[in-house]
Amino acid sequence: MGSAGDLWYDKNIENIAFELWKEIALNNYVLVYWAEKDCDSLSANAARWAKSKKGLVCGITYWNTPDIWQDMKKYTDVIINTWMQRWWWREFVLVSSCDAIIVIGWWSWTLNEITIAYQKKIPIVVIEWTWWWADKLKDKYLDDRYKNDPARFICKWVKTPKEALEYLKSLE
Repeated sequence: MGSAGDLWYDKNIENIAFELWKEIALNNYVLVYWAEKDCDSLSANAARWAKSKKGLVCGITYWNTPDIWQDMKKYTDVIINTWMQRWWWREFVLVSSCDAIIVIGWWSWTLNEITIAYQKKIPIVVIEWTWWWADKLKDKYLDDRYKNDPARFICKWVKTPKEALEYLKSLE
């Protein structure tokens, strides 16, 4: 999870993201991302890179028009058309399609995805020093519900993408 609609990330974020996508592809996990036709983003780069390494890629997209499919099918194996506009409920579909989420920083929409994962008891991993929410949520629960519900996950802070996958494998 991270910024889908803009390219304000720096080279360090991009390098961390590429390392994460490599680990996802090498471990035969499915990359689930926000499929956007009209903007290039870290998410779209993830899909293109994962596909180039023979990874399985699933895109959650908006509306249901063939022009979206044509653009994305080059680097997306499965496209789920939600018929939903951007943001809001599509985030719920995106997070609900994941066994775990790995956060590479960013803005308030990413926090929405984190809170959805927390409510659904989906493991949350944040890569350290990738800015904003990733740094603010270091090894924290989002609220006190974990005291009565041990199935809740902390926002596990890790140093590297490899450590992220090791943590997630330890939960299996």
